[in-house]
Amino acid sequence: MTVTPLPPTAEHHRVPLGIGESRPRLSWRVTGSGPWTQAGYEVEVTRGGTRSVVRVASPDQLLVPWPVEPLGSREQVVVRVRVFDASGRSSDWSGPTVIEAGLLRPDDWVARPVGASWPEDPDSDRRRPSLVRRGFHVAGEVRSARLYASAHGVYELEVNGQRVGDDTLSPGWTVYPKRLRYYTYDVTALLRAGDNAIGGWLGDGWYRGRLGWRGGFRNLFGTDLSLIAQLEIFYVDGRSEVIATDPSWHAAQGPILYAGNYDGEAYDARRELAGWSSPGFDDAGWSRVQVRHRDPATLAAPMGPPVRCTGEVQPVAVLTTPGGRRVVDFGQNLVGRLRIRVSGSAGQTVTLRTAEVLQDGELYQRPLREARSTDSYTMAGRATEEWEPRFTFHGFRYVEVDGWPGDLDRAARDGDLVARVHHTDMARTGWFECSDAVLNRLHDNVVWSMRGNFLDIPTDCPQRDERVGWTGDIQVFAPTASFLYDCSGMLSSWLVDVALEQLPDGTVPWYVPVIPSHERWTPIRPGAGWGDAAVLTPWTLYERFGDAGILERQYPSAKAWVDLLDRHSGPPHVWDTDFQLGDWLDPTAPADDPAAAATDRHLVATAYFAQSARRLADIASVLGRADDSSRYRTLASDVRTAFADRYRTGPGRLSSDTQTAYALAIMFELLPADELALAGQRLAELVAQGGNRIGTGFLGTPLVADALTRTGHLDTAYDLLLERECPSWLYPVTQGATTIWERWDSLLPDGTVNPGTMTSFNHYAFGAIADWMHRVVAGLVPAAPGYRQIVFRPRPGGGLSWAQARHETPYGLAAIAWELADDGELTVDVTVPYGVTASLDLAGEPARTLEPGTHRVVVPASLPA
Repeated sequence: MTVTPLPPTAEHHRVPLGIGESRPRLSWRVTGSGPWTQAGYEVEVTRGGTRSVVRVASPDQLLVPWPVEPLGSREQVVVRVRVFDASGRSSDWSGPTVIEAGLLRPDDWVARPVGASWPEDPDSDRRRPSLVRRGFHVAGEVRSARLYASAHGVYELEVNGQRVGDDTLSPGWTVYPKRLRYYTYDVTALLRAGDNAIGGWLGDGWYRGRLGWRGGFRNLFGTDLSLIAQLEIFYVDGRSEVIATDPSWHAAQGPILYAGNYDGEAYDARRELAGWSSPGFDDAGWSRVQVRHRDPATLAAPMGPPVRCTGEVQPVAVLTTPGGRRVVDFGQNLVGRLRIRVSGSAGQTVTLRTAEVLQDGELYQRPLREARSTDSYTMAGRATEEWEPRFTFHGFRYVEVDGWPGDLDRAARDGDLVARVHHTDMARTGWFECSDAVLNRLHDNVVWSMRGNFLDIPTDCPQRDERVGWTGDIQVFAPTASFLYDCSGMLSSWLVDVALEQLPDGTVPWYVPVIPSHERWTPIRPGAGWGDAAVLTPWTLYERFGDAGILERQYPSAKAWVDLLDRHSGPPHVWDTDFQLGDWLDPTAPADDPAAAATDRHLVATAYFAQSARRLADIASVLGRADDSSRYRTLASDVRTAFADRYRTGPGRLSSDTQTAYALAIMFELLPADELALAGQRLAELVAQGGNRIGTGFLGTPLVADALTRTGHLDTAYDLLLERECPSWLYPVTQGATTIWERWDSLLPDGTVNPGTMTSFNHYAFGAIADWMHRVVAGLVPAAPGYRQIVFRPRPGGGLSWAQARHETPYGLAAIAWELADDGELTVDVTVPYGVTASLDLAGEPARTLEPGTHRVVVPASLPA
């Protein structure tokens, strides 16, 4: 036997500590050499010193059922797997995985929310968020200790003066009244015999900080700022002890003067309380805390990783603006915050103002709207002081620095100003590269925009006074996101909130979690492309991660959405009612009316109705709901017929003669099969007539290149991709973009910023083209859920001489690299992981079946007709 399974994983957790699933499904990858096919597996579970082994005859290795009794709260088990083939030969056991449950029942919680008792004005930007602390005694040798924590607001914890964990902005943003996430920390090593102390920093975060545009709103989820913490200590002698937030804790004002997501953080180091989270600190002058309420049934363990710092970026230049201001350029638009190291006199203040762009050589903050995006640090006068904000985040490339004590140029060179990148700490899983450096920069920009906007929820833009979870944006980007990163846990968690926020009639909000808004977005109304995230995003996650459990959990939500569309469209099956965004931000739309696209918004709505009904039928089929599958397949067919009757004006022609209309009709299969070629021909003509410039908005852009490819116009798809004049994917790259822009012309050719009030330089939606680059340019195509089947189908074009893509599938690394030689020879190298069936599809060549392992194929070059 030449294969070995890797240590198994539990659900979608990177580290299965404090998980919320009592029956976590298991997955594993297999490494080795030579041909091999799994016929079954064994799972060994060791719990409480007792070992049990369960043998299962199955080829499955992805999210297989938990094989033994469910876990109890706090229970820790050790799991190993081994696999066997049809002859019964077994591999060695995998390495062990330790899985530990969190607090699974509401009555496990004794902690109550506690915070400052002093009066505050809830209608103001409250100053001096509180610190809370408590001392306690450890009487004996500690076997293990766990700290379970959450907050009304955001928190950081310290035990005995040391930081607990490395997560930031926890517990993140969920539908707080119904679901508040908590995190579990192993603090065994931080405790010591005798006196100990625990302390918590608190910040407003999303819970009570300002949220929303046009001034926004405060206190959307509550007015209190409170920590929920439960420290459980288990001694070697079998005793246990709980130190939980209760009336015995104390509170005081800390050195943070103000902290908000939009406006930044102000910190006065002179107000620090040395040793406040250590034993022996005198807190006699601190106030008793006020105890608040939280239904423990709403506390939920995380389904994915938290936000962390995932990298650092050094300055590339220090500029002096025409107005004499000093600006640090980090060379990359990113999301996070600055860490500074300074030496100065007590009371000196360094002020940091951030922005994505310069205009006329000056820091340009107008696109931030009413987000101040400014941090300040007042020095204590120590020899060296280092500081990074705790409870804010910014989208920026440039930082204007005022009050720096010394040589700013030298400080930038010496690493005294560093940009710290923050986002949900998902594992990177996908890479792409080709012979065109500009295309590579485009792909890098997509990655950076995903990093910046996957900050606890899938946001729309991370810099201005918004940063909410728009449903339509992630609906179109989910395929690209699922290739680049393992976002399964994060998006699964967000979809739970989508269902929680869904209205009783099935309406899906424009963004989740819901916050109040003005005019266009209030009251909540159903809108095509955005509400369809309830159906299409779970389906994407199933396709890419093989998790039918997501479909099962989200099925009531998906069904309610399609049933709503059925009611609203009535017997004609044409959705020509309700407020619609249509093909949002198509390049012909006026700057002040992004919904005024060239494509009939009701054509768009009806097309999406058909697609969601079709996908719901597919979901029902996967779940074994035959009656529902039949019903929704019939509905999808009826809508398809209604679409053609209403919007088809002739063979392969549509009433909206636009790129988006034809892309929707082709990719959603809304025209008679014998007319798809004609529709593709018309789409290609429109692209050529437009000078290969893009003519699509949020909903058409992810589909147009695939529609051209599907109908035999690969060359036109490449022409569209490689165009550099505005509007195009590469125009921003030629203008120096390092992220994807919200508008095709966020920066105008004259170097000025688009005058629209909604102009972001970091917004991933138009980056959905990267999915086509992965599947068509490189040729790595998922052909069954979770990449259980892969088709390697590269389609060279556009003058590219080589391309390659790698993806860490749930089964292991899949990779392809092709190179086109000057003499016309095409060389293709492929890697196939175990557990996967694969084929190689080269234009003009018979398909080849590929076994697990590496392969090289050399053929004469041939392009599809």
